[in-house]
Amino acid sequence: MAAPPSELVVEADGGSRGNPGPAGYGAVVLDPVSGEPLAEAAEYIGTATNNVAEYRGLIAGLKAARKLAPEASVRVRMDSKLVVEQMSGRWKIKHPDMKPLAAEAARVFPASQVRYEWIPRERNKHADRLANEAMDAGKRGRPWQPADSSVIRAVSATDTDTSAARVVGDQAAGAARARAALAGDGSSPDTEAITRAAVPSVGWATADLGAPATLVLLRHGETALTPQKRFSGSGGSDPELSEAGRRQAEAAAAMLAARGTVQEIVTSPLLRCRQTAAAIAERLGLDVQVEKGLREADFGAWEGLSFAEVKERYPDDLDAWLASPKAAPTGGESFTAVARRVAAARDRLVERHAGRTVLAVTHVTPIKTLVRLALGAPPESLFRMELSAASLSAVAYYRDGNASVRLLNDTSHLR
Repeated sequence: MAAPPSELVVEADGGSRGNPGPAGYGAVVLDPVSGEPLAEAAEYIGTATNNVAEYRGLIAGLKAARKLAPEASVRVRMDSKLVVEQMSGRWKIKHPDMKPLAAEAARVFPASQVRYEWIPRERNKHADRLANEAMDAGKRGRPWQPADSSVIRAVSATDTDTSAARVVGDQAAGAARARAALAGDGSSPDTEAITRAAVPSVGWATADLGAPATLVLLRHGETALTPQKRFSGSGGSDPELSEAGRRQAEAAAAMLAARGTVQEIVTSPLLRCRQTAAAIAERLGLDVQVEKGLREADFGAWEGLSFAEVKERYPDDLDAWLASPKAAPTGGESFTAVARRVAAARDRLVERHAGRTVLAVTHVTPIKTLVRLALGAPPESLFRMELSAASLSAVAYYRDGNASVRLLNDTSHLR
């Protein structure tokens, strides 16, 4: 059995159609690395104010998180400034309806395990949707029920204050997933978004945070497998650059030398990346460090196959992989596992190279994952980005933990 997570994100919301009026709340517990929903809770609570509904959503979210991992640290994100400021201790709680709710929320976890963060309403869409689903269900005289999915198990009503809740399993795959076309070597098919992910706090800094650590993300040049759009990960034959790929590496090197901003070079351990990095290092006069966490996903039994061949030979594998970031090809690696590995590599690089610009030569899945995590986008956003061979992307990481995507899939140097 997997160990309980050490950190969780709770997003909660509440609404009242009339304030006071028919009210409901919604809450979701998220994996902070992958952005994957781990549990949902929602309930129609009758006539109440917005503030009461928001507090009830907070309580349900905290209780669902406690059910998953009672020792975890919890980051609560809400668009209610009132609740965030009151629970953070910066605003006094004066209203008699709020005091018992705030006290109940404070009892779920020790105060040292919880921190509160305000986010704009548009970044709280998952919890907002659940709250509206609960109010819609109440209007029809029915309790809220989670959407159809492969549910692992339900959170007991006693742990969520009589609200309907669930621990989320693998989401059902839509028809659009089966029609997806592989975007390239090591990339993934297009699909429709199904969930909302954890979103980091972003916005204008109130203090000078200094120069960020900037990762310039270069996808390696083409190999023989790239034009054929075959899965090429870290578990296959480790192909070298093709002649076209070597030309692309030289073009990237010329552009980066002209720009003159790169101060360090790191690379995936796979040959195609090391060859790309070597061409650039020679032009820039820099050494190359290998970062194992930047290797491509291991596609297991799919290595070297086209999307059509995988669909024919491993249809169950493919359906599961398209439906859930937890699913892995036979003998391969899931997107969830890749996200944890890549996030750990990112943290090492950001700490080691604070204030510097680092060229990271890597692959489709790690680059998409770094961009997704920086944006706080859901796991299925991996299927909605395209990265060309030898393309450049960039993400800046600031000391306060925020990140800014500065570039995506730039191929101007190849024209």
